[in-house]
Amino acid sequence: MYERPIGVVAPVILAIRFGSWDTIGKTGRIQHAILLSKDHQMHEKPAPRKRGRPRKQVSAEPGQEFRLNRANLHERTFERLRSMIVRGKLEPGAALVEAELCLMLNVSRTPLREAVKLLAAQGLVELRQNRSARIAPLTIGNVTDLFEAMSNVERLTAEFAAKRICKEALAELGELQDEIERCGATGDLDGYFTINQKIHSKIAVASGNAALREIHELLFPRTERARYFALSSVRRWREAISEHRGVLEALKARRAKTAGRLMAEHVEHTGREVVEILAQNRSSDGAPA
Repeated sequence: MYERPIGVVAPVILAIRFGSWDTIGKTGRIQHAILLSKDHQMHEKPAPRKRGRPRKQVSAEPGQEFRLNRANLHERTFERLRSMIVRGKLEPGAALVEAELCLMLNVSRTPLREAVKLLAAQGLVELRQNRSARIAPLTIGNVTDLFEAMSNVERLTAEFAAKRICKEALAELGELQDEIERCGATGDLDGYFTINQKIHSKIAVASGNAALREIHELLFPRTERARYFALSSVRRWREAISEHRGVLEALKARRAKTAGRLMAEHVEHTGREVVEILAQNRSSDGAPA
């Protein structure tokens, strides 16, 4: 009995085996060998499949960078919408019309919807069943609750920071304080607001307490819109700069209790300013705050 040959010589050997090599012409020999080869391939066992997920291939095609940029499109959409809400370009209570926002931001509905979900998680947007989402209104009740909680969180971050802050971080805070005072002198509201956020965040980091910092990062974005709202009062703007200076001096002197008290008072003052403005607006137009 002949064993079935394998390899590239299989067609020739099979042709000889069946006595056809000398009896068929050149073309016939080739065709016959091909047929026998196909028959051999049909009877071969398929190679075993490799287990596991196939390894991803890195594409070097033109336009790859563009596709990668589109992967985080919903994050960029989120940041743009968030900035518009915080700075009052999208008013509290206003409905978010998808078609208008897609046109304004030059995005499709999918990244826009993902961005809206992130905004809802931060309390800036309200999701409504079978209706368009809307910008969450600023009310006296939620502002009071939010700043009451935030003042106590920031009291602790300042107290811990006074004990643990390093010289480099103190120097950075000093530079930021100089910048925020320059913004106050020149009337640069957006610049002031950006630096103000950095100062609060750096003090939270300097506290050295991961759990406290996590709580701060959860609540702090929810206060941004109200903080920006409070800066519509020039008086409050000037007060806040002075209060920041007092907190910095307490941190430098390592006076933990003083730093905590001054920071808590600073946050409480901002909250009260927002509540006063909301109350005035409610009394002037008769709408609920």
